[in-house]
Amino acid sequence: MSLSFYSYPKCGTCRKAKKWLEDNNADFNKIHIVENPPSKDELKSLYEKSGLPLKKFFNTSGKKYRELGLKDKVNSASDEELLEILSSDGMLIKRPLTTDGSKVTVGFKEETFEETWK
Repeated sequence: MSLSFYSYPKCGTCRKAKKWLEDNNADFNKIHIVENPPSKDELKSLYEKSGLPLKKFFNTSGKKYRELGLKDKVNSASDEELLEILSSDGMLIKRPLTTDGSKVTVGFKEETFEETWK
């Protein structure tokens, strides 16, 4: 089973996650999250499969997030609006975003990767 691994090459967290996947011999397809961000429909599917609140998909520490003043918006906007915003720019999505088509992880925590992808 091959994982889809949405990441950004300059992101330290993404590099750590990639190293973990390589060290654990995971079969994965690396996708540049800015050049090839997931579509609105893909994001909706990932969100539904993840069991996480949609606001967990936002890169809240990113410059773009702050520039667009999304802090208040994520608490009041509809899921539809949030998916539209997320799909508009890969830099708004928390990374890495990893999926095998049924399970999804957002960000990188070694223990979560251990549980989910080992």
